[in-house]
Amino acid sequence: MKIVLRSIVSLIILMHSSFAQNYYRGWHLGDIDSNHVFGTSVERTYQELIKNKAPKKKIIVAVIDSGIDTTHEDLKNVIWTNKKEVPGNGIDDDKNGYIDDVHGWNFIGGSDGRNVGKDSYEGARIYYKLKKIYGDQPVDEKKLDALQNEQYKLYKKVSEQLENQAKEASMYVLILKDIVAKIPSADSLLKIAMYKNDYTGDELQNYRSNDPSINKARTIMLGLFQQTKQMDNTNKSLISDLIQFYEGEKSKVEALEKEPPHYRDDIVKDQYDDPSDRFYGNNDIMGTDASHGTHVSGIIGAIRNNKLGIDGISNYVEILPIRAVPDGDEHDKDIANAIRYATDNGAWVINMSFGKSFSPEKKWVDEAVKYAESKGVLMVHAAGNDAKNIDFEDNFPSRNYNNDTTNRFSNWITIGASGISESDLAASFSNYGKREVNVFAPGVKIYSTIPGGNTYGDKDGTSMAAPVVSGIAALLLSYFPELTPRQLIDILESSAKKINATFFKPGTDDEKVSLNDLSATGAIINAYEAFKMAAATKGERKISTPPLKKKK
Repeated sequence: MKIVLRSIVSLIILMHSSFAQNYYRGWHLGDIDSNHVFGTSVERTYQELIKNKAPKKKIIVAVIDSGIDTTHEDLKNVIWTNKKEVPGNGIDDDKNGYIDDVHGWNFIGGSDGRNVGKDSYEGARIYYKLKKIYGDQPVDEKKLDALQNEQYKLYKKVSEQLENQAKEASMYVLILKDIVAKIPSADSLLKIAMYKNDYTGDELQNYRSNDPSINKARTIMLGLFQQTKQMDNTNKSLISDLIQFYEGEKSKVEALEKEPPHYRDDIVKDQYDDPSDRFYGNNDIMGTDASHGTHVSGIIGAIRNNKLGIDGISNYVEILPIRAVPDGDEHDKDIANAIRYATDNGAWVINMSFGKSFSPEKKWVDEAVKYAESKGVLMVHAAGNDAKNIDFEDNFPSRNYNNDTTNRFSNWITIGASGISESDLAASFSNYGKREVNVFAPGVKIYSTIPGGNTYGDKDGTSMAAPVVSGIAALLLSYFPELTPRQLIDILESSAKKINATFFKPGTDDEKVSLNDLSATGAIINAYEAFKMAAATKGERKISTPPLKKKK
């Protein structure tokens, strides 16, 4: 599966979504009493509970994602810096195995400076690997040993899913093919006519021309802005999101027809099958497209009260960028190493706004999560955007060690996406599950940082809901650093706001449910109540800074 809401949930879903009329930028920081939205009460927390109270500890939040624009005006002063590394000298000064990792690390880059941008889906990778064993002739399952039997079951499962995905994706491709073909020329004409490379939907709406060709281009682009309800987004970001979605759907259609290229192998050149081979990649943490990771980071920790763009949730945080998620499915080894890198470099919270349906090397990720658990690191994971019940349908990585639902990591919380009003309390795209989803958080029309130095825009998805929780967790930890991940999760769950309302179940337009039907808590995260509860809780963490992992 693509990055969870990599840059767009689905153009089709957005076209048919209805957003509340009382939407305003930064609504996720407001609350029902003051602002008439189902936000998180973050601003109320600062105004009434924090006031001039000084935080105790700056919290490092690792963002494992597609990359981050570290030059952005609202982020550059909160990006983590490795003080033991001398910038640009080509030497591993701190001897942690990563050369010049001044602001983080890129696990999907090569030592020659190249980076993985596009990648394939995990299902397609598994399908073609096992097809060479089981796909050319009838299989007598009675003659298979235990390992072969598991492989064959996986092969059949992957085959079925690829067929279903291809059917659904072909519809999207058919609808979007003409739109995608017209957009580049329309956008090019408008940039010349408007004398600007970047323009918003609002700016385009106010623009007038007497040239018929320019007006035709305006109609095409304005329609895209309006249909996706992203009038304050930029043309560059909107087009990038659309094309990424379109190309992703094309890849699903093609998955059954031809084996995907081995994008990662050609660039990274590590020994992939050896989990101990950890010291690969490069220090280009922006990569090929940092839109998703930049947006996520701004939600967590964009500088507050600087009169620029937006206010992040936490006021005393460092963002540790770790690039491990391409335009396509992440590889388990990269995620495992990203978790270990974050833990070894002092992260107390790891945000994971990505996911996929298959995890062939889940054991590597599980061992990394267990390592993070032993160091007191909170893992925050987005539930996914397929409007499916992940109690019954796989969504990886997961908090179940070795897929055993009775053996769960104590430091893991999974987040669904909520909307602005009672009618969309659970976003139409959000995954759900009474067992697997802990709590919901705002994930619709979330305004945050976008690459470009001073650019901002809206995005939707559980990818945006997860950093809302990561930001609140960092906020609580900065004032109450003695809290353990287990205590923190208990507080976040117990203090979440329960709302007595019904709405259409994600993915349907005829089945009414409540949040109680969709998550363990049946509630939306609330910073105000969480802060009060944290203040009344005696923390059990022994404060210490995890040492750097030395290269052997």
